Amino acid sequence: MNIHEFQAKDIFARFGTPIPPGSVARTATEAKEIAEEIGKTVVVKAQVHVGGRGKAGGVKLAETPDEAFEKAEQILGMDIKGLTVKQVLVTEAVDIAHEAYVGVIMDRQTKRPVFMVSAAGGIDIEEVARDTPEKIHKLAVDPFLGLLPYQARDLAFKLYDDPKVANQAARVLTQLYLSFMSSDASLAEINPLVTTPDGRVLAVDGKMNIDDSALYKQPDIEEMRDPDSETAAEIEARKAGLSFVKLDGDIGCVVNGAGLAMATMDLVKYYGGAPANFLDIGGSSNPDKVVSAMNIITSDPKVKAILFNIFGGITRCDDVANGIVSALATIAKGPGGPLKLPIVIRLTGTNEEEGRRILNEVELVASDNMADAVQQAISLSQS
Repeated sequence: MNIHEFQAKDIFARFGTPIPPGSVARTATEAKEIAEEIGKTVVVKAQVHVGGRGKAGGVKLAETPDEAFEKAEQILGMDIKGLTVKQVLVTEAVDIAHEAYVGVIMDRQTKRPVFMVSAAGGIDIEEVARDTPEKIHKLAVDPFLGLLPYQARDLAFKLYDDPKVANQAARVLTQLYLSFMSSDASLAEINPLVTTPDGRVLAVDGKMNIDDSALYKQPDIEEMRDPDSETAAEIEARKAGLSFVKLDGDIGCVVNGAGLAMATMDLVKYYGGAPANFLDIGGSSNPDKVVSAMNIITSDPKVKAILFNIFGGITRCDDVANGIVSALATIAKGPGGPLKLPIVIRLTGTNEEEGRRILNEVELVASDNMADAVQQAISLSQS
């Protein structure tokens, strides 16, 4: 789950990270009031879950409260990469002498939190990695020991030569690590971490991604979820306990198990098709999940064929079949009438014969061959 900049900075501040004063506003009037409280030049920043806000015009300076009102009016309602800006962060503008990047990410290869720091801050770290990878310094942290003081200082001195500045940065790195671990984050970064002309180190931007699987023990962070940044399909999938990612193809995939879902998408691409989504109904035998999956798939106007690929282990094939039948019956009662999209089903495993019998009653035939089912779905999508 992504959270907004102002939310990430609030978490950083809990652990002592120095943050310029500011608050979030949902109207231009609120932005003016916040600027009046700050009493200095402010930055008005769009709060949306995409990068490139500055290039899109979503970050503007305002020297007076009246100007903050005008800038907020310009930004609120703006479309940035398909997302509408509904709130802005109004924060004190900072004189910048130097910009650095610091971040920590959960790394699958080392199975540890890994710090990445670079003196080339203020730009996308992906650009630095591509063009000047030697400017990025990494450190894998032992999760049992945490970020040790000497490690934090070593990283900080890769950013700054001045010991006073480096010591401040070392504290920020330690605070960032605590923010990362306490929040069950998969990513926490400050870009840029700035040095002011008088030698202060401040986090003027922040980003965090939280592990969805850990949200059950992070109720405060769960409440930070922004439903406006999610599509109706993503919201329905989350409520139904489905793993769903929208893609650009036209083959709607409903699969049980993440590994099988990835293999299904690979096979669709291999045979010349394009998956419309990643959708994993998991190992549950709840037919309602299948109904929700069908609702999500059929709401996508790009989908031209639906592919079920079910390998029954914990998941029972007869429950999936009942879910398909229930979903078709529900759709048929809707304003659009019976489903017009072709459905291809591969069904094998637990209670397979009972599942086939249920499907046969509504004139659906299930294949037991994954490759054949994929090729059939692609053919039907092109006819």
